[in-house]
Parts: sequence; structure tokens; C-alpha cells
Amino acid sequence: MAEMDTSSSGGGKKHQGTKSKKLSTRVDMTPMVDLGFLLITFFMLTTTMAKPKTMDLIMPKDTEDEKEQNKVKESTALTILLGKNNRVFYYEGLAQDPNASSDPEFFQATTFANKGGIRDVIIKKRDEVAQLRNAKGEPEDVVVIIKANDGATYKNFVDILDEMAINRIQRYATVDISEQDKQWIQQTVSANPGTGGAQ
Repeated sequence: MAEMDTSSSGGGKKHQGTKSKKLSTRVDMTPMVDLGFLLITFFMLTTTMAKPKTMDLIMPKDTEDEKEQNKVKESTALTILLGKNNRVFYYEGLAQDPNASSDPEFFQATTFANKGGIRDVIIKKRDEVAQLRNAKGEPEDVVVIIKANDGATYKNFVDILDEMAINRIQRYATVDISEQDKQWIQQTVSANPGTGGAQ
């Protein structure tokens, strides 16, 4: 609220002519404090708080049959292994046969590069599996098995989960790496020292 001081400041002397009175103004800031608190309260109640960044995980359905829990077709599976130095190793299937690596094209190494990396491998496998049909005549879904080696980083693990979301992979699982997988990584690194990922 503004107040105006209309008191005369000329004393009791008479002056010739008419002079305008000097008026002083003073602004009362008390109502502004109330307004400030009202605005702060308003914005606090109406502002959306920052949401934590989370990643959606699709969990499997519960089943009592243990055989059904781990049932994955060899033809629809793609196994990805995370190694050191941002390297990624992969092979098609579950590699339950130890002699599966006799094929030189079986175990491959790649990176997280946008072109020629693990993304292209996932897309290729996804498209191949999509052409398969199950007993009901419906297209199959690719199943990605993710295994992290001892030298893999948390960043690489998040990157591979991002690839699952980017490529719309609905079925994937994280599994402990086996000694056979570690041996294949070691053999691949020994044969190609530039690939990285050794223990």
C-alpha cells in the first residue's frame, strides 16, 4: 500500500504566490511478502517433481514347472557375452554342446558400434526368428541370453539393455556366465589379441 505524506513542510511563513506542496511517497512491502509466499506455495503444489530415470524390465510369468521356466528353443536363442574394453561376444543358440565351437563362424566378437556392431546382429537374428512359425502358426520371438564376464562394466550392461529396448526385444534374460563361455572368450582373445575381453 502506498501512502502519501500531505503534511506541510513550509513552517508558518507566508509566501508570495501559490506553491505546490512537496509530497513524499512510501511503499509498504508487507503485502508483497504475503504474495511471495502464496506464489511459492502455488508453484510447489503444481510443479511436477523430477521423476527418477528407470528402465522397464519385462519379468517372466510364474510357473511351477521348472522345465518350463528355462525352456528356450535353440533356433530362437541368441547368446551375448559382455567382455573387457567394451567388447561383445555372441553366438546363436544356447551352445549346450561343447563341440559347437568347432565351426569357426560359431563364436564371434563385435562392439557397441551403431553400424556393424551388436545392434546389427540382434536385428538380423530378430528378423530370422520372426520368419519361423510355431505350432499355432504364429511367428516366433527371439530370446536373447545376456552373460557378463568378470571384466564387463556396468555401463556395458546398461548399453545392452538399451539395445533390447531399441530393437524391441521382448524376451531376454541375464544368466551367469559359464566356464565354457569364459574359455571361448579366452580362445577368441588369444587368437585375436585386438579383440579384448580377456580375464
